[in-house]
Amino acid sequence: MVCFKKNFLFWVAMVMICLIFNGCRQIKQSKNQVSALSTIFPIGEKITNTNFTGNVYLYNLIAADSINPTAVGNVTFEPRARTKWHIHPGGQIILAVDGEGYYQEKGQPKRTLKKGDAIKCPPNIPHWHGASPSQHFVQVALTNRHLGETIWLNEVTEEEYAH
Repeated sequence: MVCFKKNFLFWVAMVMICLIFNGCRQIKQSKNQVSALSTIFPIGEKITNTNFTGNVYLYNLIAADSINPTAVGNVTFEPRARTKWHIHPGGQIILAVDGEGYYQEKGQPKRTLKKGDAIKCPPNIPHWHGASPSQHFVQVALTNRHLGETIWLNEVTEEEYAH
């Protein structure tokens, strides 16, 4: 009977160790996935308007006002998510902070953006930006609103996105 109790306790201990190890591994994997999307700013709220394709999140860092007309926001695009074509009358600056994304001005080739890249979007030039097909993309957008709000145009077609 003592031998049975020792074997039983041994196997219970082994099962417990396996469960704990597996649970720790799953927690570590989950944390790795979250940290892949972690930046210095929160992900923010999901954008629910029709100016974007796919899931996009915005965390407003600085609101434009009469003293400083520059709005600053942290924008997170899930894979394949993107803006519509649009224009900023006062221009915009995009700082790529995580993942891989795209930027394209009308009539120009699409550019791939990676962490550390910076783009100066000229005033009144139609453009779009968003995530690559396989990765999220996080950007800090600095939008100068002294000459007016963003003018939203048509959706980026699948063909435009692909080329």
